[in-house]
Amino acid sequence: MALFESLSTKLQDITAKMRGKSRVTEQDIKDMMKEIRIALLEADVNYQVVKELTQEIGEKCKNQEVMESLTPGQQVVKIVHDSLVDILGGGDNSLHFQSSGFTVIMLYGLQGSGKTTTAAKLALHLRKQAGKKPFLVSVDTHRPAAQEQLAILAKSIDVPCYINPQEKDAVVIAREGLVKARYLMRDVMIVDTAGRMTVDDTLMRELKEIAEVVRPNEKLLIVDAMIGQEAVNVARTFDEEIGLDGFIMTKLDGDARGGAALSIYRMTQKPIKFAATGEKVDALEAFHPDRMASRILGMGDVLSLIEKAGREIDEKKAMQSINRLQNNQFTLDDMLEQFEQVQKMGSLKDILGMIPGMNNKQLANVNLDDRKLDYTKAIIRSMTAAERSNVKLLNASRRQRIAKGSGRTVQEVNQLVKQYEESLKMMKSMGLTGKKGAKGKKRRTGGFPGFNFPS
Repeated sequence: MALFESLSTKLQDITAKMRGKSRVTEQDIKDMMKEIRIALLEADVNYQVVKELTQEIGEKCKNQEVMESLTPGQQVVKIVHDSLVDILGGGDNSLHFQSSGFTVIMLYGLQGSGKTTTAAKLALHLRKQAGKKPFLVSVDTHRPAAQEQLAILAKSIDVPCYINPQEKDAVVIAREGLVKARYLMRDVMIVDTAGRMTVDDTLMRELKEIAEVVRPNEKLLIVDAMIGQEAVNVARTFDEEIGLDGFIMTKLDGDARGGAALSIYRMTQKPIKFAATGEKVDALEAFHPDRMASRILGMGDVLSLIEKAGREIDEKKAMQSINRLQNNQFTLDDMLEQFEQVQKMGSLKDILGMIPGMNNKQLANVNLDDRKLDYTKAIIRSMTAAERSNVKLLNASRRQRIAKGSGRTVQEVNQLVKQYEESLKMMKSMGLTGKKGAKGKKRRTGGFPGFNFPS
């Protein structure tokens, strides 16, 4: 995740020095605390938070049990990890739905924080991941075309929406939206409120009046990670005025240094519940402090990787690919299907970053251009059905035609064919191809057989 890239690299370097130490001295701990303090301050983490965090880590690391343990270096790394979990909000980060069957979520935020887009992202997330029936309502009567924007997004994700551009009273729209949501028997209503460039009394008064009508069960502030420490001040103001239940961090894929995400829980005691990691409407994921801490320290995030695979990979199609591979019928059509399923999981860098042991330095040395998957798919789609089924048909003239049709080079076509053939050889050497296993029983495998990222 780009947000923590700089901080993550520095913390990984710091903890790597400690990890293998068989003996840790007080000077080692003192030096580490100094480096962590500098790394956090450079990441724009609140000074008070940095002071408290480094003091806590230092005190825990000097514990006699740590100093005299068989693996003190690893103990220290665990302490740093656990402290990061605490600072990110190690408690309950989930949404709380009403047992009555109808939950109202109000979204707040300054203008430009990505509130309207996030409303649609949240609706899609709740529909796909939680099995909910969301309903979107826009009560933004200030920003031109704000309601129309939400209506367009709602249509794109097949979620019903209520807007009333002719009505200038946000409270009236909120009341109408509430009636409509209950009439349609939806179980979650997401209210997209108006924002301002700065917090003012007029805005707060309007938000309070809307809340009196819809009685929200969850009040979430959309926080723009790009505005740094100012995000903490905005969060404090909203919390003092209307009371918040948590935050949704947006623009985590931008160039922000991470200070807001690493400060906001400690400064407000309210959790980050979701993180938006891209512009696409499905780029929203539940925020797990323990998993995020592991990713920052280069420990991977296997659970999130498994969840992504479970959500995005079509198990039936994956099993069909496995069966075709076992029967020596794996073709370029199957490889194309694999590329498309992997792309649904996100960028290659994000996927590899979730694998334990893949630190930022290693990823920096790997050419991970997501466009290459698209180029490869274009090459395969430029082939005839017969060519995709039998690469032996691909003579020189056919390869030239495919290169021209896909807008790529003959060398790239050759590279794809070579990659496909090498994948089959690798699977054969591992005993994954052929109709029967060593004992005459059909082999079972999992995942994506024969898949290699385009180089």
